[in-house]
Amino acid sequence: MSETSDESEPEGGTGHIAEDGVFVVGTDTGVGKTVVTAGLTGWLREAGTAAVAVKPCQTGYPPDDDAAFVESICGTADAAVCLQRLSPPLAPEVAAREADDDVTLSYESIRDGVADVVAGSETAVVEGIGGLRVPLADDREVIDLVADVGLPALVVARSGLGTLNHTALTVQALRRRGVPVVGVVLNEYEDATTAERTNPGVIERMTDCTVWPIPPLEIDSSASVIDGLRAHLPQSVLQPAIDQ
Repeated sequence: MSETSDESEPEGGTGHIAEDGVFVVGTDTGVGKTVVTAGLTGWLREAGTAAVAVKPCQTGYPPDDDAAFVESICGTADAAVCLQRLSPPLAPEVAAREADDDVTLSYESIRDGVADVVAGSETAVVEGIGGLRVPLADDREVIDLVADVGLPALVVARSGLGTLNHTALTVQALRRRGVPVVGVVLNEYEDATTAERTNPGVIERMTDCTVWPIPPLEIDSSASVIDGLRAHLPQSVLQPAIDQ
């Protein structure tokens, strides 16, 4: 760990999701959280676990609908749930304020809604909104929700130049809130540049987490998305969720 790490932080990656699920977080918006969420949910379901993906709040709706994407990849409407949808493509707290209709967005209701789905499902795959510091509601941020829900976090990051800083800071922020980190997925990895080729090893050294590079997947194909996760993450990542 680097000199900037807090000695009280939990160290190392867990390497596996928890029995009751995982929180898929991103270093930014558009890094591939939804594809990873869909692939992981589908993989769990094919392994015999009734996994449910949870989107706490969807902004930019429509056309953005992450829960619907998960449903399409898994082939069933009971594979995902979205607790709140807002039209403006903005951070949830801002989107609720800018929405044309009268929208009340409550952090407590979002937190309790996610907790209810986690408690009522065999395994939950909760997808974050943007990065960790995105304003959610009532002056609370996405990282507050991750910490309050209490699931380990799987970090999704870009593969190329610039990802070292964003990924290391994301892992550090999670650990300072006591959130165990499963590992890091480097999305759309193409092995095309020196930065891409060296980033996995550098991130592992900086964060003490396992890094799994995943190549670009054909997102219109459920087989490509689910098989892509299965091919590039070890089956042990699903433990102990599939041992219930």
